[in-house]
Amino acid sequence: MKRHTIVEYTHDFLRKYIGEGNVCIDATAGNGNDTEFLCGLVGSEGKVIAFDIQEDAVSTTRSLLEMFGLSEIAEVYLDSHENMDSYVEPDSVDGIVFNLGYLPGGDHSICTCPQTTISAIKKGLTLLKPDGVMSVSVYSGKDSGFEERDAVLSFLETLDSKDYTVIKNEFINKPNHPPIPVFIFKNY
Repeated sequence: MKRHTIVEYTHDFLRKYIGEGNVCIDATAGNGNDTEFLCGLVGSEGKVIAFDIQEDAVSTTRSLLEMFGLSEIAEVYLDSHENMDSYVEPDSVDGIVFNLGYLPGGDHSICTCPQTTISAIKKGLTLLKPDGVMSVSVYSGKDSGFEERDAVLSFLETLDSKDYTVIKNEFINKPNHPPIPVFIFKNY
């Protein structure tokens, strides 16, 4: 039986909008799973740029890409997602993926935070091509994330509907503050 996790749900959604030859950003590389997924979608003619602020995450992501023969497709940087606009031009990216919170299995005190995340989302929106898509998986609960969840969702509500379409999804039968998948399309 399939459990329909937020990762599976987000990946199923993104498969419809990202394809061969596209350029994508994994704004929060973590353990490299989204970076690897995006590489599979964009193929050898595409490009994926991944960021993380933790050396362990960058190393793990690079190792995963090497294991699957995807190192030529992706560039992985030890840098904040807040600096993504230093790596690509405006209106040049087809898809951007964010997973907020902390590195799974990592130090919970090192996590995404409202100020840098909102700054990164703003910059990411300028990088998206018209009809590009951004995925923001908002994790909260346990020991972190409530302030960021509230700030990010409040910010996304302010985006002009003429410029962006924002779709917020919810797991309504899962306990303990389940993650919130949000998708943003840049209108053209």
